[in-house]
Amino acid sequence: MAGALAGLRVLDLTNTLMGPYATQLLADMGADVIKVEPPGGDPVRGLGPFRNPGMGAIFLQVNRGKRSLVLDLKQEAGRDALLRLATTADLLVYNMRPKVMERLGLGYADLSAVRPDIVYAGLFGFGQDGPHAGRPAYDDLIQGASALPSLAVQAGATAPRYVPLALVDRVVGLYGVGAITAALWHRERTGEGQRLDIPMFETMASFVLADHMGGRLFDPPIAPPGYARLLSKDRRPYATRDGYVCALIYNDGQWQRFFAAVGRPEVWRDDPPFRTISERTRHIDAIYGLVAEILAGFSTEESVALLERADIPVSRLATLASLIDDPHLAAKGFFVAIDHPSEGRLTMPGIPGRFSATPPAIGRPAPRLGADSRAVLEEAGLSAPEIAAMAEAGVTLSAP
Repeated sequence: MAGALAGLRVLDLTNTLMGPYATQLLADMGADVIKVEPPGGDPVRGLGPFRNPGMGAIFLQVNRGKRSLVLDLKQEAGRDALLRLATTADLLVYNMRPKVMERLGLGYADLSAVRPDIVYAGLFGFGQDGPHAGRPAYDDLIQGASALPSLAVQAGATAPRYVPLALVDRVVGLYGVGAITAALWHRERTGEGQRLDIPMFETMASFVLADHMGGRLFDPPIAPPGYARLLSKDRRPYATRDGYVCALIYNDGQWQRFFAAVGRPEVWRDDPPFRTISERTRHIDAIYGLVAEILAGFSTEESVALLERADIPVSRLATLASLIDDPHLAAKGFFVAIDHPSEGRLTMPGIPGRFSATPPAIGRPAPRLGADSRAVLEEAGLSAPEIAAMAEAGVTLSAP
């Protein structure tokens, strides 16, 4: 069965992680994604570990399902070739700063002139009508700008630190896919293309403040910003005698069952701070501290069994290694083994969702640099002599 986006052609002018992750999701759902790379390739090609240069582990994941076309867009022949390709494309995605696209002669006006109904989506650092418009941005920078490291300090960390994954790139990439599919649905109904600006900073500000606006939501403010439960220093995996468990005791029934299960029913019965969610939130540090003290007297196995019997959400603390070997993921067939023509057998994290009629799937393996240059240029109508001349001038190259 074809994916939900089968027949959609995407020109992918993105590199690193945020943009390629968004277009990888589109490819998983069936889109024909043409990854347009400069002659030096996407920098993430060099990020190991790898078996062969230019085919690093992260690149192999976020560029699966795509075709690689090398074009030097700084040369007129490269720009012209891209505009010829755009006449057959539904969507162009880029993550350069918009002024760079304008300087290349590849702004929205240029693309819509050759394909009026194109959806033109930019994922970049800051909205273009604010004072930070021209600033470059990476995941770490936007984590800092959106207060994530300082939230860690509010929650008890000894110093600010970044979340140890490319959280901003993933969140903004996901948001970008939602915005793109909405624009494509609008085009389906009206025939109208449009330009999308998807800024990292504003997206993450919305993401963070959705939880932490707090009393600043009201005008005038009635309390400081911040959600107390999320900022509690004891909102962390609970230490047991021999490890850690992750548990969330949240509603009235769960709290009552927890104290009954640990032989302390009088705490729920006689201690007012436990009786309502409002009171628990006001006293969250003391409450989480008490839970931590109680669970420290149990082993991990005992804690999990006790909380499961009380119907309280609980899990053991995973590591990266145990996550990869998780029995639930194994039973679901989450990981997909593919054979790459140059990199050998690969084990890919799979696609989490399920579609009953148009299931997504991992398509072709991530491409070698320029693996599809000739085929894609021929599809755009370029002749063999034209392609040869472009190769001779360094505008394109094909993988051996």
